[in-house]
Amino acid sequence: MNQQSNHTLPHFAGRAFRVDYDGLSAHNIYAADGRSVRYAIVAGPYTGASGESPCDWRQIAEGVYAISWQEANGATVVHIDDFADGRSQAFFTAPDLSFHRMQGGLVELDAADITASTLP
Repeated sequence: MNQQSNHTLPHFAGRAFRVDYDGLSAHNIYAADGRSVRYAIVAGPYTGASGESPCDWRQIAEGVYAISWQEANGATVVHIDDFADGRSQAFFTAPDLSFHRMQGGLVELDAADITASTLP
């Protein structure tokens, strides 16, 4: 997946979001250029997992983006995030090769919501 060719910044660039799925919540903090994500699992079986990865994205509709990355431990993540309606769908392959399909809420975080303990 490649970034948009017109070099416009994606809606999520330079912003932080919390995704809440059934059994898992995470903070995703995107770089100002939209090319990397810092992530931290804050609830669920992978709580404490965190890191930073390059990410690729493609806008698929107004305010809706497909965003993908691979984590250092080999886990792969693909999000379909609807920033306009605050909804996220994710497809996640864990390092043990278990595959998870998740959907839930997507909420923007402010600086007070992000602590050093939730980031790599």
